[in-house]
Amino acid sequence: MHIESRRHFMNRGCCAAAAGVLPSLCVRAIGSGMQERPAMKHDEPPLNDPAEPSYIKLHRNGTLGKRGEELWAMLKKCGLCPRKCGVDRLSGKRGFCRASSQLEISSFHAHFGEERPLVGRGGSGTIFFTNCSLRCVFCINWEVSQGGEGRERTIEQLAEMMLRLQEQGCRNINVVTPTHYSAHIVRALDIAAGEGLKLPFVYNTCGWERLEILKLLDGVVDIYLPDFKYADGKMAKKYSSAAETYPDITKRALTEMNRQVGPAKPGRDGIMRRGLMIRHLVMPNKVGGSCEVVRWIGENLPKDTYLNIMSQYTPTYKAFQYSEISRRITRKEYAEVVDCAREAGLTNLDVQGYPL
Repeated sequence: MHIESRRHFMNRGCCAAAAGVLPSLCVRAIGSGMQERPAMKHDEPPLNDPAEPSYIKLHRNGTLGKRGEELWAMLKKCGLCPRKCGVDRLSGKRGFCRASSQLEISSFHAHFGEERPLVGRGGSGTIFFTNCSLRCVFCINWEVSQGGEGRERTIEQLAEMMLRLQEQGCRNINVVTPTHYSAHIVRALDIAAGEGLKLPFVYNTCGWERLEILKLLDGVVDIYLPDFKYADGKMAKKYSSAAETYPDITKRALTEMNRQVGPAKPGRDGIMRRGLMIRHLVMPNKVGGSCEVVRWIGENLPKDTYLNIMSQYTPTYKAFQYSEISRRITRKEYAEVVDCAREAGLTNLDVQGYPL
């Protein structure tokens, strides 16, 4: 059994809270132009994997551009996320997620707080998108996801961000909260691929994804990095803006992601280039139904599915309005979930936070 015990730092939309990243090296999406960032120095060799990302082939044969066009057309009556709010984002209206057709980005930088196989020495090339379709009351990034922190960018500028992160030695391109901007992202990826982008593409999502959209991402995404937040739709309804369908839709989404890329397994250098990596955040008072979550994974996905059991839940934003989630988890609560995962036969666990 591969079980690694370590502290996993919280993802934030700014570098100051990201482990190992100095604020002076952060590229914030502010002002009228993109700010320069000094190149990172590290002794890790560049990626030289003979199996190039599959989106490059899709770019060459024109499929990637067509997929972007299909997704873009959906903005007319938006159905990119499971809410299918139907808003005409192309006319400038904002959907439930608070996004229009104008791309908004909070920041982009080499992030060292992601899972170790995504980081290496060069960091994960994260791009944090503004707004969110799930809108959780306990979101640690609420200033970005719900407060609208970020600046307007063009698709061409997004492509340039991807290329710049590659030049700086990042190990992948990691799009954070991408669902409502999937059309913009695929179009930018097509441009960047034409300019020499060859890093693995990571789709870092809340897990609540429509099958129709995921099928358009087949062959585009190298690494799926979804959350599996809740086992009970009532909890999702209460804490994630009436997303009662979250468990059922996420289960179908995870099954499709696994069909596309299979379980994530690092290369000989320890770097992940392809596969499904699931995250589950343990919450106080069994709000997330953690044992049910890990049992479902054990029963419905391969036993070697990569599962990061996350311990860093911290009450923030509106969490203090709900007494049951207004505290951090206990050692006992976390250990119980790890035991459930072991009993479910899962063999590729990323265990963090507490020595067990």
